[in-house]
Amino acid sequence: MTIEKQLNELVASWSILYTKLHNYHWYVSGPTFFTLHAKFEELYTEAALHLDELAERILSRGEKPVATLKEQLKVSLVDEAKGTENASQMVQQIVKDFTTVKEASKQVMDAASEEGDDRTEDLLNGIIQSLEKHAWMLNAFLGDNPKE
Repeated sequence: MTIEKQLNELVASWSILYTKLHNYHWYVSGPTFFTLHAKFEELYTEAALHLDELAERILSRGEKPVATLKEQLKVSLVDEAKGTENASQMVQQIVKDFTTVKEASKQVMDAASEEGDDRTEDLLNGIIQSLEKHAWMLNAFLGDNPKE
């Protein structure tokens, strides 16, 4: 698979995550509402930045990013929100999705390294670091302490 196709999977995934995080922001309820409402807003704001940076990277490589919901749903590595998740399930799902996107980003970063594309590699390295930090914090919120 080409780097552009892999990057497009990431663009699609971040687009779906952006919408999913909005869904969770709007529909979270319960004792953790104030904490998670603010956190989901922080995360969807960051998702929008990653989405834009990745799409622009594809464009700078002379290709086109997936830019319709139909295309994005087709190639995304993550699924839409179901709309039935409780607060804990929302956080668990975001950790799972961030792990999926992190692993895919590592694969694209490795391919970019082999190709000598240090700009794509650098972009993805920053995204991976952010995903790792968010996953750690969300797992701490859930009371989980996974060993990696």
